[in-house]
Amino acid sequence: MRAHFVLSEIGVGLRRNLTMTFAVIVSVALSLALLGGSLLANQQVNSMKDFWYDKVQVSIFLCNENDADNAPQCERGAVTEDQKEEILAELESMQLVDEVYQESAAEAYDRYQEQQEGQPIAAVVTPDQMQESFRVKLVDPEKYDVVATAFAGRDGVYSVEDQRAQLENLFALLNGVNYAALGLMALMLVVALLLIVNTVRVSAFSRRRETGIMRLVGASSFYIQMPFILEAAIAGLLGGLFACVLLVGVKYFAINNFLAQEIPLINFIGWDAVISVLPFVLAVGALMPSVAAFFALRKYLKV
Repeated sequence: MRAHFVLSEIGVGLRRNLTMTFAVIVSVALSLALLGGSLLANQQVNSMKDFWYDKVQVSIFLCNENDADNAPQCERGAVTEDQKEEILAELESMQLVDEVYQESAAEAYDRYQEQQEGQPIAAVVTPDQMQESFRVKLVDPEKYDVVATAFAGRDGVYSVEDQRAQLENLFALLNGVNYAALGLMALMLVVALLLIVNTVRVSAFSRRRETGIMRLVGASSFYIQMPFILEAAIAGLLGGLFACVLLVGVKYFAINNFLAQEIPLINFIGWDAVISVLPFVLAVGALMPSVAAFFALRKYLKV
């Protein structure tokens, strides 16, 4: 009998405040969709870092005859065979180094021509202007400084460059977008909480006669507050379900059927990442309105 009464009160409350309940559902859905999207975006950035950092290399460019005026360590002219053998032997002895590939000036010229095919500058560059280099793949790309410290400024070494630095701006941009999404999500959560509080307040006011009668017959505070809390929880859960639908839709239509085909170089997160986020979104959708309703009732519903 009590359960039937509580359920009937929940139905009455949802129908009486249908417009505000709908607003709560929509605002919760959007804020939770942004929350889930931010979590997935963070996983995507980390996945991209793991994928690309594993492929980047440290390049040790060696001096050629034209570099004497550009770097003090090249004043003695092009790198000698003894210097190259010494550098190679030291690289191979480092536990941090996974693989070493030596690129000749001719190979560097061919690669440059391939990259700049069709560009006017490609016809100006000559093979003798290209530098020999060692392409070094590290076991841990984060420890680039170890290689840079060991070889930068050494006679015969023009420069040491880390390809990882070229990706930092991209990842900084992606992280910035993620932070912006989190900020917007926080704003939407505040809006949702205000709507929930107002909805509970209006619902409590419209049923003040019923709650007064329940108070007179000795109903407990928990029993009186339960319908209001469950109303908020149901609205939040519906919003969470809608947010899950949005996340699944974005994954299926925007990522799998568009971005993954248009940008094949990016290793996008899979369904396992999306599915792992959905329970959290639903839990937040149910708990957040319930907690907000509980504290609102302590102020607006004196029992």
